[in-house]
Amino acid sequence: MPTRTARTAWNGGLQDGSGQVELSSSQLATFEVSFPTRSADSADGHTSPEELIAAAHSSCYAMQLSALIGEAGGTPQAVEVKADVSLGPDDVGFKLTGIALTVRAEVDGVDAETFARIAADAKRTCPVSKALTGVEITLDAALEG
Repeated sequence: MPTRTARTAWNGGLQDGSGQVELSSSQLATFEVSFPTRSADSADGHTSPEELIAAAHSSCYAMQLSALIGEAGGTPQAVEVKADVSLGPDDVGFKLTGIALTVRAEVDGVDAETFARIAADAKRTCPVSKALTGVEITLDAALEG
């Protein structure tokens, strides 16, 4: 399996500095980052480590869920995953305080009880979930349609 790379160039201190996060492997985009926007209610056109983790987790989970649905004999028609990643203080600075996964899916060939079991298994076995075991991850998963 390949290794993927992102790079951040940072200038200045924590409060007055800013940087650019480059998605180096894909060369798809470069995003602005700063601590004031990271810790503010409004992102104001900047991303943050938490948003990038949310993107990684939601996409990884969607792939894992789709794979497990297929293994169970179902067919995923549509899967939408939202990951809310929270940042808060701890005794040495900051930490991720939680990740809330919200999943809505249209699936053929799988009942609600089987889907709930598969959704929980996907949370446990998604590679990004495994990497984030030190953070409480909650799951709200339901079938639609």
